[in-house]
Amino acid sequence: MTHYKVAEKFISLNGEGVLVGQPAVFIRFHGCNLSCSFCDTTWANEKDAAYSLMTEHQIYEYIKGTGIKNVTLTGGEPLLVPAIEELLCLLSSDQCLHVEIETNGSIDLSPFANIQNPPSFTMDYKLPSSLMEDKMLVSNFKILSKKDTVKFVVGNMEDLNRAREVIHEYDLANKCHVLISPVYGRIKLDKIADYLIKHRMNNVAMQLQMHKIIWEPNRRGV
Repeated sequence: MTHYKVAEKFISLNGEGVLVGQPAVFIRFHGCNLSCSFCDTTWANEKDAAYSLMTEHQIYEYIKGTGIKNVTLTGGEPLLVPAIEELLCLLSSDQCLHVEIETNGSIDLSPFANIQNPPSFTMDYKLPSSLMEDKMLVSNFKILSKKDTVKFVVGNMEDLNRAREVIHEYDLANKCHVLISPVYGRIKLDKIADYLIKHRMNNVAMQLQMHKIIWEPNRRGV
């Protein structure tokens, strides 16, 4: 039995991804290996951040008790959590749950893709303004399928140009869902919209962080 460091757990609407707008139960884990310039959950990554210890069965029971079928494991970086495979195997054994993992693009996905009934991956590709692009593991693109998503968080035009290069180089728009999301408050939304139209970026969707529009942008638990 493993004890997981859970920074917070809550029910909200999916703010991002292909299930945007749908109710979901979120499990946020403590700790991350990256330090993105625009990170909006730095509090969960600090060594002295508060967390609760929960076993995989306690997490599962909490999720089932919510009555929500969509489950998002996030962080921090959930795939760095020790023994996360045990939790994934337990959750994936419940055919009534749809499990999604938000991962930062620096962790090898192959060990987790072989789980029976594997989760959906929403994987970031960190662009230049994040200051973390050199940590990206592009071999992960070979593992992604139609159920998965690559998300590019853009803060400026350089980011948009780089995102387009990566999408084209790895043919991502024909491999999985592809999302372009703004760094909140850093780039005008019409700039992104005009860019996608100008460059005829078929099968690429602009997506806003819904939870930051509905609620106060820095509010936790949403």
